Amino acid sequence: MITPQEMAETIVKTLGDKIARDIKLLKVSELSVIADYFVICTANSTTQIKNLCDEVEKVMEEQGETLLHREGYREGGWVLLDFGCVVVHVFLELVREFYGLERLWSDAQDIDVSALVGQR
Repeated sequence: MITPQEMAETIVKTLGDKIARDIKLLKVSELSVIADYFVICTANSTTQIKNLCDEVEKVMEEQGETLLHREGYREGGWVLLDFGCVVVHVFLELVREFYGLERLWSDAQDIDVSALVGQR
């Protein structure tokens, strides 16, 4: 079992390795009982969204973590992966702009992920 922070960091690194764009890690534990962390990123296509989600699920399964819920996988514009303490949101750019999760959770602590995903 890994900690929520380790889980979030592993997910961020996995998404970065698969070339997800504009990856954000928000610590929401002080604001919500939903999760400890939100990971938000953008993909270039619905195919890339599915590839990113499949890879995150695979890596988390290898870490012994169970996916509790997946939403939007068939539609593809926004997929939510719920691992309990970490919720992952993978968006197409226009859908991400429309829903504005970063604005909705603007009081959350924005964790710097540059060391995890490198500089592009």
